[in-house]
Amino acid sequence: MVVLDATIMNVALPSAQDALDISDADRQWVVTAYALAFGSLLLLGGRISDLVGRRASFMLGLVGFAAASAVGGAAQNFATLVSARVGQGVFAALLAPAALSLLTTTFTDPKERAKAFGVFGALAGTGGAIGLILGGSLTTYASWRWALYVNIVFAAVAFLGATVVLPKIPRGARPKLDLAGTVTASAGLFALVFGFARAETDGWSDNLCVYPLIASGVLLAAFVALQRTLARRGGSPLLPPSIVKDRNRAGSYLAMLVVGAGMFAVFLFLTYYLQVVMGYSAIRTGCAFLPMVAMIVTFSQLTNLVLLPRIGARVLITLGMLICALAMSDWTTIDARGDYATEVLPGFLVMGIGLGLVFSPAIQGAVSGVDRRDAGVASAMVNTMQQVGGSIGIALLSTIAATAAEDRLGGRTPTPALMADAAAHSYVVAFWWACGFLIGGAVLVGLLLRPGVPASVAHGAGAPDKTPTPSSSR
Repeated sequence: MVVLDATIMNVALPSAQDALDISDADRQWVVTAYALAFGSLLLLGGRISDLVGRRASFMLGLVGFAAASAVGGAAQNFATLVSARVGQGVFAALLAPAALSLLTTTFTDPKERAKAFGVFGALAGTGGAIGLILGGSLTTYASWRWALYVNIVFAAVAFLGATVVLPKIPRGARPKLDLAGTVTASAGLFALVFGFARAETDGWSDNLCVYPLIASGVLLAAFVALQRTLARRGGSPLLPPSIVKDRNRAGSYLAMLVVGAGMFAVFLFLTYYLQVVMGYSAIRTGCAFLPMVAMIVTFSQLTNLVLLPRIGARVLITLGMLICALAMSDWTTIDARGDYATEVLPGFLVMGIGLGLVFSPAIQGAVSGVDRRDAGVASAMVNTMQQVGGSIGIALLSTIAATAAEDRLGGRTPTPALMADAAAHSYVVAFWWACGFLIGGAVLVGLLLRPGVPASVAHGAGAPDKTPTPSSSR
């Protein structure tokens, strides 16, 4: 629900724009508002789940997300719809870390834990594509409003399941909330996502792009300094430096950042290509992504249950990123004629394999070995890296694609055929750049991750301590 809402409104947006009379200048904020709230508040949401309990945070996040979705579905104007999307982002920032940290602390049997992380990794990788499929289906056969209302159904089922399945575990000692770290991290991440969002729509020279990015650099540098100082003094930093100093976790976070950038760019450019160049409908575009979804689900389970305990994360994640780069290179053959079977489908299948190899090991590596009192904020970092990566990737590659399209037109009078050719060429250039990003990221991740199979994977342990009893954990 959380991941698919990052893309579900992309397909429903044209219908919502017509219904609510939203201007072209404002329509992007329906998508951006969610990303801003979600990305900037994730670390705070993760720490809140450590403070008040993961079950309570999870259930509160579900209720809030459903309520915001109901308001958005019933919106009669632009302001209400954007406010609802902000509300969704706020509660998603509480819900997502709680969900992953619950998974981390609940499943301790090696086989069950492998299955759980395989399912979670598959959903993390397919959520964006499922959002496109669902958004297209609901918009075509019902209304754009159901792209929001559908979350009420998801949340109700999850809330019922949480009530029945999740145990009430007494809280132990709780870390204090780092207010200075919270303010600098949230403001820094907000400025970062906002700056890249403005770059995508208004260009890199726009003041509302440049100044937020500068402010983001200052704020995040201040955040790092505050966390190191607080850790030295024995305090409770929002993000303990020990979490990101571990090579395996640092490599896993970097993998989520780079793959997130490439993945969301795929959803954006191939959606444009299928609809603008090939003339697909919204629902047909969504269904075109199904082969990739199937491959991600299959290989996520295969990776966690069979490959990870034998090969280790370093080989799998690095190989997966290189396979994703191979998929990007395959899409550099697309042209204005457009043929799904030969130009698009093979890349979808290859990309699905690559993402299936990356997501489950990276997510498990990002939260394994973390002290249980910090499981929430460590889980939040997974979502933060994916969200920030998506914002960076879309902004950078959109700018590269726009420049390539202008160069292709070369000042000539645009005709439908020429515009289609320029669009296809711009996507090809963007895919080459994405391919390079993934190869460079694979090299860095391979250098960071330790070789071999960590004990936490081999034995299913989520933290260095023993599995706690309900009386000693949250």
